[in-house]
Amino acid sequence: MTIHRLDVTDSTNTAARAGRPGDVFTAERQLSGRGRLDHAWHSAPGANLTFSAVLSAAGRPPQEVATLPLVVGLATLKALAALLPPAAGPALKWPNDVLAVGRKLAGILCERHGDSVIAGVGVNVNETDFPQAIAARATSLAALAGRPFDRDDVLRRLLASIESWHKRWLDAGFSSLHAEFAPFDWLKGRVVSVWQTDSDPAPIKGVCGGIAADGTLDIAGTRVYAGEAHVEADA
Repeated sequence: MTIHRLDVTDSTNTAARAGRPGDVFTAERQLSGRGRLDHAWHSAPGANLTFSAVLSAAGRPPQEVATLPLVVGLATLKALAALLPPAAGPALKWPNDVLAVGRKLAGILCERHGDSVIAGVGVNVNETDFPQAIAARATSLAALAGRPFDRDDVLRRLLASIESWHKRWLDAGFSSLHAEFAPFDWLKGRVVSVWQTDSDPAPIKGVCGGIAADGTLDIAGTRVYAGEAHVEADA
């Protein structure tokens, strides 16, 4: 992968629209960094990683492309797990969050762009003093391991993992990777509430059966597509 380093950008996903498959855009500071459903993404300059990788999705049907955020999430989890103490318990919260000790460690935002998908990834690396609004639900590699990390080394590990898992997805599709998610499926077995759109009068609520073979989420027998879905799990 070819890395393009930016000091400041509106968002790395926006910058990556000028790239081709294999290009990666990373920035120290994003003026309009965002996560899924246009949520703001906080990242202290110089402490964390924010980057976007352009991934080929040529010839893949829309329902298969919709599974790529999960694949990028799993790749991110695998790379970060190798740096964490075993007690951190890294997990994947459908559809786009990587958790450790139940707190958000990384987030993924994938956007279709022509025959490619721009995979935006934000990872909390060395930040340990989070804003009050998110302090109770965010964590970082440094906070969990008790030491700072070389961000370039973390980036190299992440990109190697994303490249490897993306190739497996291209070669054999999401269904061939489905079993890999089971050990890390944070929602499975929990009672969850899902609003499929902001205008839903009431959520779908039930015991989560986990991530299905097509990338949807099983809630008491009902399949939920990521789209604009918002998920909350009971404590």
